[in-house]
Amino acid sequence: MTSSDYWDAEIAASYDESSAFMFTPEVLDPTVDYLAALAGDGAALEMAIGTGRVAIPLAERGVRVAGIELSQPMTDELHRKRADIPVAVGDMATTRVAGEFDLVYVVWNSIGNVRTQAEQVECFRNAARHLAPGGRFVVELWVPGIRRFPPGQAAVPFHVGRRHVGFDTYDMTTQQGTSHHYRRHDDGTVSYGESNFRYIWPAECDLMAQLAGMALERRVADWHGAPFTTDSESHVSVWRKPA
Repeated sequence: MTSSDYWDAEIAASYDESSAFMFTPEVLDPTVDYLAALAGDGAALEMAIGTGRVAIPLAERGVRVAGIELSQPMTDELHRKRADIPVAVGDMATTRVAGEFDLVYVVWNSIGNVRTQAEQVECFRNAARHLAPGGRFVVELWVPGIRRFPPGQAAVPFHVGRRHVGFDTYDMTTQQGTSHHYRRHDDGTVSYGESNFRYIWPAECDLMAQLAGMALERRVADWHGAPFTTDSESHVSVWRKPA
């Protein structure tokens, strides 16, 4: 049993539309470029593959891609777009896929979907189990925005746009949080949705990787390779399994 929220058929059917900004070339192209360069001529495994936002364009670059996805409806949406990408339906902390991979990756904060530290450690261990010697595990993750909290504040915004407003609430004692989404639709109505997560510090990720037998190779602030600094709000980290 996983602690992750489950993306049901209703969420899956509207996922691409509600996340359209993540499908834009300026967001997606650098992600795919970065991962394709790491995969080279090898195979890649995406944890929490979803509807194939990253996996499909990566496969179109010639990379052999497989996936793990908790939600059958999300998998169905992916296969409606591209049926030849194999996906194992199950928890990314424990589900196994046949074969070895030169690259395992989990993007857009998805490792936070498993909401216990023990399960997050198992995600790293599961990635290492799938990697060939010398293979790499890549995680895209936000840096918790708790430095923005003045005393007494309960939430911090992460996106304010014309059609979407989102903010996170945090429990500092447990590292649990909830993302709150308010979306305005074409007919003027507003809908609300939420998702739960456990936030992880970059140094905590490094310790999880160490427990899984991997070492940090590189950390940058984004897919463009900007330097990671004390002011960075996200990171793309690469750990390597010993050759």
